[in-house]
Amino acid sequence: MFDGYDSCSEDTSTSSSSDESEEEVAPLPSSLPIIKNNGQVYTYPDGKSGMATCEMCGMVGVRDAFYSKTKRFCSVSCSRSYSSNSKKASILARLQGKPPTKKAKVLQKQPLVAKLAAYAQYQATLQNQAKTKAAVPVEGFSWGNYINSNSFTAAPVTCFKHAPMGTCWGDISEGVRVEVPNTDCSLPTKVFWIAGIVKLAGYNALLRYEGFENDSSLDFWCNVCGSDIHPVGWCATSGKPLVPPRSIQHKYTNWKAFLVKRLTGAKTLPPDFSQKVSESMQYPFKTSMRVEVVDKTHLCRTRVAVVESVVGGRLRLVYEESEDKTDDFWCHMYSPLIHHIGWSRSIGHRFKRSDITKKQEGHFDAPPHLFMKVKEVDTAGEWFKEGMKLEAIDPLNLSAICVATIRKVLADGYLMIGIDGSEAADGSDWFCYHATSPSIFPVGFCEINMIELTPPRGYAKLPFKWFDYLRETDSIAAPVKLFNKEVPNHGFHVGMKLEAVDLMEPRLVCVATVTRIIHRLLRIHFDGWEDEYDQWVDCESPDLYPVGWCQLTGYQLQPPAPQSSRDSQSSSSKQKKKAKSQQYKGHKKMTSLQLKEELLDGEEYSFLQGASDQESNGSASYYIKQEP
Repeated sequence: MFDGYDSCSEDTSTSSSSDESEEEVAPLPSSLPIIKNNGQVYTYPDGKSGMATCEMCGMVGVRDAFYSKTKRFCSVSCSRSYSSNSKKASILARLQGKPPTKKAKVLQKQPLVAKLAAYAQYQATLQNQAKTKAAVPVEGFSWGNYINSNSFTAAPVTCFKHAPMGTCWGDISEGVRVEVPNTDCSLPTKVFWIAGIVKLAGYNALLRYEGFENDSSLDFWCNVCGSDIHPVGWCATSGKPLVPPRSIQHKYTNWKAFLVKRLTGAKTLPPDFSQKVSESMQYPFKTSMRVEVVDKTHLCRTRVAVVESVVGGRLRLVYEESEDKTDDFWCHMYSPLIHHIGWSRSIGHRFKRSDITKKQEGHFDAPPHLFMKVKEVDTAGEWFKEGMKLEAIDPLNLSAICVATIRKVLADGYLMIGIDGSEAADGSDWFCYHATSPSIFPVGFCEINMIELTPPRGYAKLPFKWFDYLRETDSIAAPVKLFNKEVPNHGFHVGMKLEAVDLMEPRLVCVATVTRIIHRLLRIHFDGWEDEYDQWVDCESPDLYPVGWCQLTGYQLQPPAPQSSRDSQSSSSKQKKKAKSQQYKGHKKMTSLQLKEELLDGEEYSFLQGASDQESNGSASYYIKQEP
């Protein structure tokens, strides 16, 4: 096992390696501030004349790098979105029965507004610093530092069956030994040493070199699935040298005997670990595949979209009629929001016909077997009926569970559901949930589990009582036995850290925390942001990922908001609560209709049911049937 061990001193070689060399860059004059934008470095005599603010997203950046002659937008996408969103605001007004304004407001979601404002403030701070410093070091977010400095715990990889290695993580735990590059070394070539896992946080591990014992001075974080992490014995089979770190080289004269003693009986990674990682990151969806996906401008229907890119199992879908490819939608390949071509017709779901008469060259329909299968249900006996009442997560306000009504029963167990008190007259905001979806609940679920239920907008008799409401509306509750009561042994605990999609802005993956667990339902909080941005999601949602997923897949992780932006969002939220809390005492977030009326529900409606309809492997009966 230790044939690759090399006990040579670090100073015995003076040769250089091109892999280790770094190019010297001449420093810029200290009198000029440095401004970085999209990978480019610009310098200006002052921090103002060279800056511009995007009228669409609020991004502050270098004026010369902005789009078009007017420099009003930071990118082509923002320019297009600004134009199309003005039209959407006018259309939305007509749907609500309002006269269209001469100049429609640009739609913008409050969470995104707050995030962009925070980023703009951060950029402004850097510009101010640049006035006195030649260069401004910008430190990126580090999960390792974040976990260590706050003694956080991360959800284990085994909680995420849809993520890479989620089903084959094995016995990787604290104490497992691996071979990693030795950074405490002055040799010109890349050498390795053995380290043990001190702490696990998702895919990330805190490692300590063998020989340091209780000394944590050189501990370091790395991604276990990274290309530089190998099982013990890899160096021997690959002909790579094992060299002890310079700091402890003097401690032992016979390092080979030391390693034999330390590693006898110890665990290491499976020999085929890297192969398993590679295989788990192969995805069946390919670019140019056509799918049916929810129309984010009209929740009640689907439309055709084409897979533009695949990142870590997440799909960037571009609606087929989008010529400039800016009208897109992000979701996971296991999302309940996407289906094979022909799905809508087969179950009776509304579908927007494309203006494109034939497939574009190179595009092809995704095979039906690639899509997540829902659990089969028996609709022959007692079943859901139109008009029945229930409780449901509002896809336009994922922090709220609302009073809802079944508006239409489709085939194969699918239901069209509307939120009471905030439905459009034409049903354009009805949304589709499967009968087994963990995002719908029987009447009384919130009361039993001490969750705040959002009553219908404008309902005067508060506190809300289901018995009174059913009698007043002359309606009945959907039978409890028809709902999904399976609770898998998911492994999540309150306080665990993870990476989660902001489902109201689904291209963003953020640092998040599990703050509450109700059976299989998780309350996800985005670190650094107000509680009103929290989301209820299912424990098997494909929009939740282990710590380190973004690094592993190359996706951009959104760090927690800095304290300054927290203060600003807190004050603005308090003003909103004061102005909007007349009808909902204790309700922390505006309802979906209020968001629509204020034109704050984002670039488009985002139908985002944070739940996967996968069949769970456990069961528990946790609903209590309450007879009025």
